[in-house]
Amino acid sequence: MRYQSRVAIGGLPLLCIAYGPDSRSNQTRGRAVGVVAIGDVALGVIAVGGMAAGVISIGGVDLGIFSVGGLAIGAIAVGGVALGLRAIGIVRMILNDSGGLNIYLP
Repeated sequence: MRYQSRVAIGGLPLLCIAYGPDSRSNQTRGRAVGVVAIGDVALGVIAVGGMAAGVISIGGVDLGIFSVGGLAIGAIAVGGVALGLRAIGIVRMILNDSGGLNIYLP
C-alpha cells in the first residue's frame, strides 16, 4: 500500500503512507518519508511504524525527541527498553547531567 499527499511542506509531503513490498520501486519494506510518515520504516516530524524516526516517533524501534515503543531512544523515551534524558520503561537507561548512564532494571 502506498499513498502520498499532493500537499507538501518544505519539500516533504504532508502525509506519506507505505506498507509492505512494492515491486515497482523494488522495496521489500514500505519506506515512508513525510511530515506525517506511516509505514514499515517511517521518517518524518511525526513518524509511526516498525522502525520510526522523527520529532515524535511511535513504533517498535524509535528514535526521536519524544519516543514511544518497544525500544525507545529520545529526550523523553517511553518503552520496554527506554534510553533518554527522561525514560520510562521496564529497562530504563537515563543519561545524567555528568554524561553518565544510570540503568534501572526490574
